[in-house]
Amino acid sequence: MPKQRTIRNNVSCVGVGLHSGKNVRLELKPAAVDSGIIFLRTDLPTCPAIHATAANVTATLRATTLEENGAKVFTIEHLMSALNAWRIDNCTIEISAEEPPVLNGNSIEFFRMIRAAGIVEQSAERKLIRLDKIYRVDGDEGKRFVMALPYDGLRVSFVSVNPHPLIGIQYADFEITEDIYEREIAPARTIAYEREIDALRAMGLGLGGTLENVIVYNDDGWLNALNYPDELVRHKILDVIGDLRLAGIFNCHIVAAASGHALNTQLAKKIYADFN
Repeated sequence: MPKQRTIRNNVSCVGVGLHSGKNVRLELKPAAVDSGIIFLRTDLPTCPAIHATAANVTATLRATTLEENGAKVFTIEHLMSALNAWRIDNCTIEISAEEPPVLNGNSIEFFRMIRAAGIVEQSAERKLIRLDKIYRVDGDEGKRFVMALPYDGLRVSFVSVNPHPLIGIQYADFEITEDIYEREIAPARTIAYEREIDALRAMGLGLGGTLENVIVYNDDGWLNALNYPDELVRHKILDVIGDLRLAGIFNCHIVAAASGHALNTQLAKKIYADFN
């Protein structure tokens, strides 16, 4: 059984939140055995702790939101994805606002921050979740789904479906290792349709989005250059890796079609409930 892992040194970054547009400082710190991933809201008087577990998910509109002890954090999926790719069991995340910095709209900077901090094995064995059955959640009468199958490793097979002819149907299948994640998944950015941006901002969403951190398309084409021809589905894989980390660390084959944060976190809650 592998040992638990945390980071060796503190590491930090600053930026603005994707949806809030607020300035924020985020610092990752080593954490003790069995503590898990914990967000600390340093901008609030008592620095309330929010444990990054599926049980604390309260909203999934355009991002995953966690709430505990009267405080919340949201758009945590990119950071959680990088932590999952490195198989970090324990980490304290001090955050000076309710949303991590968007940085460049993906998880590559978080991934590199963790590498720069260093990774250390701890004394206790990892509480690795071993699936003994298939877990599945469906949406839209079966038109969308996500499931986790027992598997020796971590693999994601994803079909994204977008009605816009510029994008259409995209499919990707990756065995997730640190090298593959860094090269093929982490640079994939979040996406937006230009026609929807004003409506999102009227809802208080996307206020920190720019062409530097979001790939944007309209009816004529892309407004910025893509990192991959199928960047959308790769970002979907990035998200599901982050969302499912909320259930714990487990080996599985994730198979999904047109899934998003709502279905991802419903699946995480099912697995979490069975193993906690």
